[in-house]
Amino acid sequence: MEAAEHSIFDLLIWGGASLSFIGLLGLVWCIVYVARARGSKLSDDEMRGRLRRALPMNLGSLFLSVIGLMLVILGIFLA
Repeated sequence: MEAAEHSIFDLLIWGGASLSFIGLLGLVWCIVYVARARGSKLSDDEMRGRLRRALPMNLGSLFLSVIGLMLVILGIFLA
């Protein structure tokens, strides 16, 4: 049997897909966190505090997803 060749572009594609998946998991976490906060009938100030804590995670997850998708597209174009 022949050993399968993996180029750097394959690693770029799979690494980007992994980053995008991690970012997607973070976005799902943010959705669940905010939905639970909305369902708990908090006061306005407490709700703002929870949303303020969720915002950096949301932006970071979105950033990871975008960077991962860029890596996937770059790997496809260069392959």
